Amino acid sequence: METIAAIDVGSNAMRIMVGRIVYDGKVKVIENLRLPVRLGQDAFTTGIVSDETAQQSVEAFGRFRKIADDHKAREIRAVATSAMRELANANLLIDRIRRSSGIEIEVISGEEEARLIHLAVSQSLNLKDRHALLIDIGGGSVEVTLSQNGNILSTESYNMGTVRLLKKLCGEKNSAMPFHKLVREYAEAARHRIDRELGSKKIDICLGTGGNIEEMGNLRKKIFKRDSDRAITLEELDKLVETLSRMKVEERMRKFKLKPDRADVILPASIVLQMIAHEAKIKEVIIPNVGLKDGVLWDMVFNQKKSSRVSPREQVWASALSLGEKYKFDAEHAKLVARHAGKLFDMSASLHNLPEENKLLLEIGALLHDIGHFINTVDHNKHGYYIIKASPLIGLLKPSRTLWPTLCCITANQHRRWKMGRFGL
Repeated sequence: METIAAIDVGSNAMRIMVGRIVYDGKVKVIENLRLPVRLGQDAFTTGIVSDETAQQSVEAFGRFRKIADDHKAREIRAVATSAMRELANANLLIDRIRRSSGIEIEVISGEEEARLIHLAVSQSLNLKDRHALLIDIGGGSVEVTLSQNGNILSTESYNMGTVRLLKKLCGEKNSAMPFHKLVREYAEAARHRIDRELGSKKIDICLGTGGNIEEMGNLRKKIFKRDSDRAITLEELDKLVETLSRMKVEERMRKFKLKPDRADVILPASIVLQMIAHEAKIKEVIIPNVGLKDGVLWDMVFNQKKSSRVSPREQVWASALSLGEKYKFDAEHAKLVARHAGKLFDMSASLHNLPEENKLLLEIGALLHDIGHFINTVDHNKHGYYIIKASPLIGLLKPSRTLWPTLCCITANQHRRWKMGRFGL
């Protein structure tokens, strides 16, 4: 049985999870550790990691290395999120950690973070035939992901992470407004974007991930005397926000036995979740108690098996179709153009000698060639280029992501020639 380790370098803490791949392809967790190294306190204030935080990070990775070695982990994957993305001297910290521990840190995008969390959730709960809303509240950002039948349709990242809000709003010395009201005003600024993303979609299940949401489940048991910590209703969430708003950090620590680095961020996290839950018109948030590190472990397993529950092609198409619907494209026409683009690719294979993954790139570009009409018919190919650059498509390989908007514009030009009859369409 093979042992692997996943490390999550977050904005509020660093975590390691060690798992053993058992006979049925499942992962049995054998070690799970969280260390309160708060990179976000530097990233969201000065933008430079301090000597103290850097030393804490190096010591944390020293412990992680020992844990992985003690369990004889064959592979270690470490990923970093919002705080590391924003630190101006992140490369120096990453290099220092690599030299001291031998562990390489991979700084991932918000889209990749959302994909890995969705992967973890899909292994914990059955999302088949369900329209799901996933809300991940981290220290630096909040990821809101829509999925259908196990495929990610869209994901949006918002700069409303708990440590970011704490550092930004606690500095409002001249404000007479209480902290919880400042947080609410800041979160309200994202309401329009969230409303636009959700649209009229009916949500079958809402899931919340992240340490703060898991703590909300624990508080639900303590305050409302519930049996389970795996869910919180909207009514309970409203009451929780009201209760926490009346308490100082020290009082939360004393009354609810919260750690200092949880007691100060639990209120902004609760307000953000409350706002999104009301916007989505859901009655309950399910808490699966999985997160980024779980998704990294599962991704390592699937990479070894060279398989996944959702094929990359299926995932990309689901995401592209969702983007097309968002910008009111003509689905029947778009699919026809994509089908012909795929045929042209196959017919000219002996000329271009391009690998098969480029065919998917061309087909997706053809599928979305007309979405620029949503902005303006004049120069719609340029508007389409802009939309695509600003809209992540889950499942596309990173090297291809830099090329495919250009291909989309080329496809739009080809389409104009097709309409003129040059290709007999």
